[in-house]
Formats: sequence, structure tokens, C-alpha cells
Amino acid sequence: MILFENSMFKLDYDPASDILEIDYPDLQDYLLREVKHTMDIVLDIVRNYNIRHVLFNSTAAATSNITVEESRELIMYFATGLVKTRLVKLARIRSADFATEARIEESIKQAASQFIYTPFELQDFTDKGQALDWLVGD
Repeated sequence: MILFENSMFKLDYDPASDILEIDYPDLQDYLLREVKHTMDIVLDIVRNYNIRHVLFNSTAAATSNITVEESRELIMYFATGLVKTRLVKLARIRSADFATEARIEESIKQAASQFIYTPFELQDFTDKGQALDWLVGD
């Protein structure tokens, strides 16, 4: 069931498996404040629906138009919001673009170093099926 959709994000929730699938956008045409506003909506949905499993699909992500610092800021902003939810597992499907993926990985590492404790598991995948299997497994 589609919980939210705009030009940036699409949130598709499966209540049977308690998995929220988020399609991560190509950020080249958006301003940081627009992305943050949409992230706030996503975080509200995760919190209000008490979602415990998220599949973050980054395969189409492209961040070449934003700086490394902006990428890091967005990831830190989103991670800080997720820490305040009841999220248990976050599976991320890697970007198909090598430069984008390298930037995302570096930003995730730097963001993770800011947290003493993260209450959810984070795992990267190249295949959606493997990511879904991991999310529903114990």
C-alpha cells in the first residue's frame, strides 16, 4: 500500500511483513531543504506506523550534483531521525552508479561514527531479494 508519494520519494508499505520500501531519488534537481522536508514526512510515517523494517532502494540514486558535505548532512539528518523511531532493521540496496555509491558509503561511515549506539541494524545489498530475506529473517 502506498503511504506517500511525491516527485522525490515513494513509500510502499507491506503490513503483512512490516516492510516499508523507500525508493531513493536522483537528488540532482532538488534543493536540500526540499529533501529534508520530504525526509521529515518519511520519518513521521515510520514513527506513526511503528514500522520496524525499511528497505531503502538506492539503485537509481545519483548525487553528482550535491557536494560530499551535503550528502553527509542528508544521511546524518535521516539517521538521527531514524534513531528516534522503533526501527529494527534497515536494508539498503546499493546504487548502480559507482561514484554515487562511493559517496554514499563514505557519508554513512562518517555519520555512523557520530553515534555511540544505533538501535537498528544496517545492511547493504546488491539484490532486492536478498535484502527482503534479511529483513524478514531473525
